[in-house]
Amino acid sequence: MEKIEYEFLEYLKGYITPHKIKLIDKILNQRTRYFTVILENIFKPHNASAVLRTADCFGIQDIHIIEKENSYKINPYVTRGASQWVDIFKYENTNGTAVKDCFRNLKSKGYQILATSPRAESLSIHDLIPDKKIALVFGNEHEGVSEEVIAEADGLVHLPMYGFTESFNISVSASIFLFDLLRKAQSLEIPDIFLSPIEKDVLRSKWYRGLVNQVEIHEREFYKKKEKEIQ
Repeated sequence: MEKIEYEFLEYLKGYITPHKIKLIDKILNQRTRYFTVILENIFKPHNASAVLRTADCFGIQDIHIIEKENSYKINPYVTRGASQWVDIFKYENTNGTAVKDCFRNLKSKGYQILATSPRAESLSIHDLIPDKKIALVFGNEHEGVSEEVIAEADGLVHLPMYGFTESFNISVSASIFLFDLLRKAQSLEIPDIFLSPIEKDVLRSKWYRGLVNQVEIHEREFYKKKEKEIQ
Protein backbone atom coordinates (compact mmCIF):
# COMPACT_ATOMS: atom_id res chain seq x y z
CA MET A 1 0.00 0.00 0.00
CA GLU A 2 1.07 3.60 -0.58
CA LYS A 3 2.17 5.90 2.23
CA ILE A 4 -1.03 7.96 2.06
CA GLU A 5 -3.11 4.81 2.58
CA TYR A 6 -1.25 4.11 5.83
CA GLU A 7 -1.91 7.69 6.87
CA PHE A 8 -5.60 7.19 6.19
CA LEU A 9 -5.63 4.05 8.35
CA GLU A 10 -4.06 6.05 11.17
CA TYR A 11 -6.82 8.58 10.70
CA LEU A 12 -9.51 5.87 10.89
CA LYS A 13 -8.08 4.64 14.18
CA GLY A 14 -9.59 7.73 15.77
CA TYR A 15 -13.04 6.29 15.07
CA ILE A 16 -12.32 2.76 16.32
CA THR A 17 -12.02 1.79 19.97
CA PRO A 18 -8.52 0.88 21.26
CA HIS A 19 -9.91 -2.51 22.31
CA LYS A 20 -11.08 -3.24 18.76
CA ILE A 21 -7.77 -2.12 17.26
CA LYS A 22 -5.86 -4.39 19.64
CA LEU A 23 -8.18 -7.29 18.84
CA ILE A 24 -7.74 -6.80 15.08
CA ASP A 25 -3.95 -6.85 15.45
CA LYS A 26 -4.13 -10.04 17.50
CA ILE A 27 -6.40 -11.77 14.99
CA LEU A 28 -4.32 -10.67 12.00
CA ASN A 29 -1.29 -12.35 13.58
CA GLN A 30 -3.26 -15.62 13.72
CA ARG A 31 -4.78 -15.42 10.23
CA THR A 32 -3.74 -17.95 7.56
CA ARG A 33 -4.11 -18.77 3.89
CA TYR A 34 -2.06 -21.94 4.26
CA PHE A 35 -5.38 -23.80 4.42
CA THR A 36 -8.55 -22.90 2.59
CA VAL A 37 -12.01 -24.40 2.10
CA ILE A 38 -13.98 -25.04 -1.10
CA LEU A 39 -17.74 -25.60 -0.92
CA GLU A 40 -19.28 -27.27 -3.96
CA ASN A 41 -22.94 -26.79 -4.84
CA ILE A 42 -24.16 -26.54 -1.24
CA PHE A 43 -27.90 -27.23 -1.06
CA LYS A 44 -28.68 -25.60 2.29
CA PRO A 45 -27.35 -22.03 2.65
CA HIS A 46 -27.24 -22.24 6.46
CA ASN A 47 -24.72 -25.09 6.20
CA ALA A 48 -22.40 -22.99 4.05
CA SER A 49 -22.85 -20.07 6.45
CA ALA A 50 -21.92 -22.35 9.36
CA VAL A 51 -18.69 -23.27 7.55
CA LEU A 52 -17.90 -19.55 7.15
CA ARG A 53 -18.27 -19.12 10.88
CA THR A 54 -16.07 -22.17 11.49
CA ALA A 55 -13.40 -20.85 9.13
CA ASP A 56 -13.29 -17.49 10.90
CA CYS A 57 -13.03 -19.20 14.29
CA PHE A 58 -9.98 -21.15 13.09
CA GLY A 59 -8.34 -18.13 11.44
CA ILE A 60 -8.94 -19.30 7.85
CA GLN A 61 -9.15 -16.22 5.66
CA ASP A 62 -10.45 -17.51 2.31
CA ILE A 63 -13.55 -19.49 1.39
CA HIS A 64 -14.20 -20.59 -2.20
CA ILE A 65 -17.74 -21.39 -3.28
CA ILE A 66 -18.58 -23.31 -6.45
CA GLU A 67 -22.14 -22.58 -7.50
CA LYS A 68 -23.87 -25.04 -9.79
CA GLU A 69 -27.60 -25.65 -9.43
CA ASN A 70 -27.47 -24.02 -6.02
CA SER A 71 -26.40 -20.43 -5.40
CA TYR A 72 -25.25 -19.22 -2.02
CA LYS A 73 -26.51 -16.29 0.04
CA ILE A 74 -25.06 -15.46 3.41
CA ASN A 75 -27.28 -16.23 6.40
CA PRO A 76 -26.31 -13.50 8.90
CA TYR A 77 -28.02 -15.29 11.79
CA VAL A 78 -25.79 -18.34 11.28
CA THR A 79 -22.53 -16.57 10.41
CA ARG A 80 -22.85 -14.27 13.46
CA GLY A 81 -20.88 -11.61 11.57
CA ALA A 82 -18.12 -13.93 10.34
CA SER A 83 -18.78 -13.04 6.70
CA GLN A 84 -17.35 -9.54 7.20
CA TRP A 85 -14.01 -10.95 8.34
CA VAL A 86 -13.36 -13.67 5.74
CA ASP A 87 -12.88 -13.34 1.98
CA ILE A 88 -15.44 -15.18 -0.15
CA PHE A 89 -14.75 -16.15 -3.76
CA LYS A 90 -17.58 -17.45 -5.92
CA TYR A 91 -17.32 -19.46 -9.14
CA GLU A 92 -20.44 -19.53 -11.27
CA ASN A 93 -21.02 -22.52 -13.51
CA THR A 94 -22.50 -20.64 -16.49
CA ASN A 95 -20.11 -22.29 -18.94
CA GLY A 96 -19.72 -25.50 -16.95
CA THR A 97 -16.19 -24.56 -15.89
CA ALA A 98 -16.67 -23.54 -12.24
CA VAL A 99 -14.72 -26.49 -10.80
CA LYS A 100 -11.86 -26.10 -13.28
CA ASP A 101 -11.75 -22.32 -12.75
CA CYS A 102 -11.62 -22.71 -8.98
CA PHE A 103 -9.02 -25.46 -9.00
CA ARG A 104 -6.86 -23.69 -11.60
CA ASN A 105 -6.84 -20.55 -9.48
CA LEU A 106 -5.85 -22.39 -6.31
CA LYS A 107 -3.25 -24.62 -7.94
CA SER A 108 -1.58 -21.52 -9.39
CA LYS A 109 -1.15 -20.38 -5.78
CA GLY A 110 0.47 -23.65 -4.72
CA TYR A 111 -2.47 -25.46 -3.17
CA GLN A 112 -2.88 -29.22 -3.08
CA ILE A 113 -6.59 -29.85 -3.60
CA LEU A 114 -8.10 -32.64 -1.52
CA ALA A 115 -11.73 -33.67 -1.87
CA THR A 116 -13.47 -35.05 1.21
CA SER A 117 -14.94 -38.45 0.37
CA PRO A 118 -15.52 -41.76 2.19
CA ARG A 119 -14.37 -43.85 -0.80
CA ALA A 120 -12.10 -46.80 -0.09
CA GLU A 121 -9.09 -45.17 -1.77
CA SER A 122 -9.44 -42.04 0.36
CA LEU A 123 -6.68 -41.12 2.83
CA SER A 124 -7.59 -41.00 6.52
CA ILE A 125 -7.18 -37.66 8.23
CA HIS A 126 -4.83 -39.44 10.64
CA ASP A 127 -2.38 -39.98 7.76
CA LEU A 128 -2.68 -36.52 6.23
CA ILE A 129 0.50 -34.48 6.71
CA PRO A 130 0.10 -30.75 5.93
CA ASP A 131 3.57 -30.23 4.48
CA LYS A 132 2.13 -28.07 1.71
CA LYS A 133 -0.79 -25.69 1.30
CA ILE A 134 -4.12 -27.53 1.31
CA ALA A 135 -7.54 -26.69 -0.12
CA LEU A 136 -10.29 -28.96 1.25
CA VAL A 137 -13.38 -29.54 -0.89
CA PHE A 138 -16.72 -30.27 0.76
CA GLY A 139 -19.70 -31.34 -1.37
CA ASN A 140 -23.40 -30.88 -0.84
CA GLU A 141 -25.51 -32.53 1.82
CA HIS A 142 -27.09 -35.17 -0.43
CA GLU A 143 -24.38 -36.43 -2.77
CA GLY A 144 -21.09 -35.19 -1.36
CA VAL A 145 -18.44 -33.98 -3.81
CA SER A 146 -19.17 -34.55 -7.49
CA GLU A 147 -17.42 -36.98 -9.81
CA GLU A 148 -15.98 -33.93 -11.55
CA VAL A 149 -14.34 -32.75 -8.34
CA ILE A 150 -12.99 -36.23 -7.61
CA ALA A 151 -11.49 -36.43 -11.11
CA GLU A 152 -9.89 -32.98 -10.88
CA ALA A 153 -8.66 -33.14 -7.27
CA ASP A 154 -5.13 -34.15 -6.27
CA GLY A 155 -6.46 -36.71 -3.82
CA LEU A 156 -9.23 -37.78 -1.46
CA VAL A 157 -9.36 -37.58 2.33
CA HIS A 158 -11.92 -38.70 4.90
CA LEU A 159 -12.82 -38.72 8.58
CA PRO A 160 -13.06 -42.28 9.94
CA MET A 161 -16.57 -43.17 11.09
CA TYR A 162 -17.31 -45.48 14.01
CA GLY A 163 -21.11 -45.56 13.86
CA PHE A 164 -23.86 -46.39 11.37
CA THR A 165 -23.95 -42.90 9.85
CA GLU A 166 -21.58 -42.35 6.94
CA SER A 167 -20.76 -38.69 7.42
CA PHE A 168 -20.91 -35.62 9.64
CA ASN A 169 -22.69 -32.37 8.92
CA ILE A 170 -20.52 -30.20 6.64
CA SER A 171 -19.69 -27.63 9.30
CA VAL A 172 -18.77 -30.37 11.78
CA SER A 173 -16.51 -32.03 9.20
CA ALA A 174 -14.86 -28.70 8.40
CA SER A 175 -14.28 -28.07 12.11
CA ILE A 176 -12.60 -31.43 12.67
CA PHE A 177 -10.43 -31.16 9.56
CA LEU A 178 -9.30 -27.61 10.26
CA PHE A 179 -8.59 -28.23 13.94
CA ASP A 180 -6.49 -31.29 13.09
CA LEU A 181 -4.61 -29.64 10.22
CA LEU A 182 -3.80 -26.49 12.17
CA ARG A 183 -2.59 -28.55 15.13
CA LYS A 184 -0.33 -30.61 12.86
CA ALA A 185 0.99 -27.58 10.99
CA GLN A 186 1.90 -25.83 14.24
CA SER A 187 3.70 -28.92 15.53
CA LEU A 188 5.67 -29.13 12.26
CA GLU A 189 6.68 -25.47 12.73
CA ILE A 190 5.94 -24.74 9.08
CA PRO A 191 7.32 -21.31 8.13
CA ASP A 192 5.09 -18.66 6.57
CA ILE A 193 1.89 -20.37 7.67
CA PHE A 194 0.43 -17.01 8.68
CA LEU A 195 -0.26 -13.93 6.57
CA SER A 196 2.59 -11.76 5.31
CA PRO A 197 2.89 -8.17 6.57
CA ILE A 198 1.47 -6.87 3.28
CA GLU A 199 -1.51 -9.25 3.48
CA LYS A 200 -2.16 -8.09 7.03
CA ASP A 201 -2.10 -4.45 5.96
CA VAL A 202 -4.58 -5.09 3.14
CA LEU A 203 -6.97 -6.83 5.52
CA ARG A 204 -6.50 -4.18 8.20
CA SER A 205 -7.53 -1.56 5.65
CA LYS A 206 -10.62 -3.57 4.68
CA TRP A 207 -11.64 -4.23 8.29
CA TYR A 208 -11.11 -0.63 9.45
CA ARG A 209 -13.28 0.58 6.59
CA GLY A 210 -15.98 -1.91 7.53
CA LEU A 211 -16.06 -0.65 11.12
CA VAL A 212 -16.26 3.09 10.53
CA ASN A 213 -19.66 4.60 9.76
CA GLN A 214 -19.88 6.64 6.54
CA VAL A 215 -16.29 5.74 5.74
CA GLU A 216 -16.70 6.98 2.15
CA ILE A 217 -17.31 10.50 3.43
CA HIS A 218 -14.30 10.27 5.75
CA GLU A 219 -12.13 9.05 2.91
CA ARG A 220 -13.27 11.76 0.51
CA GLU A 221 -12.64 14.53 3.03
CA PHE A 222 -9.28 13.06 4.08
CA TYR A 223 -7.95 12.97 0.52
CA LYS A 224 -9.31 16.44 -0.24
CA LYS A 225 -7.38 17.77 2.74
CA LYS A 226 -4.23 15.98 1.61
CA GLU A 227 -4.52 17.44 -1.89
CA LYS A 228 -4.76 20.94 -0.42
CA GLU A 229 -1.69 20.32 1.73
CA ILE A 230 0.27 19.29 -1.36
CA GLN A 231 -0.82 22.41 -3.22
